[in-house]
Amino acid sequence: PGGKTRGRAPRRTGHNLLLRLLARRSDTLRFLLDPAVPFSNNEAERGVRMMKLRMKISGGFRSPEGAADFATIRDFLSTARKQGWNIIKVLGQDPGDLEKALQAA
Repeated sequence: PGGKTRGRAPRRTGHNLLLRLLARRSDTLRFLLDPAVPFSNNEAERGVRMMKLRMKISGGFRSPEGAADFATIRDFLSTARKQGWNIIKVLGQDPGDLEKALQAA
């Protein structure tokens, strides 16, 4: 009632960024030192990008089954790439053998 506001005073956007960078100093540029760390943590967006591109080019999928099949193939290829497998060789293998290899990894 005396014109007082509650909570902390608002900070500028740049100041908030500086505070976050200082708090996470060791993580900020970790990707430069560790090649296993990706530049961005946006793997999910990268995984969906091909699906969205396919929908944009063709105007969508003809059936839900076609969309599910496309997603399964993309997921399979993405997993194979992340495992370091040869994509061409993997496409010719028995899916059961590949599943066993994934479980053993």
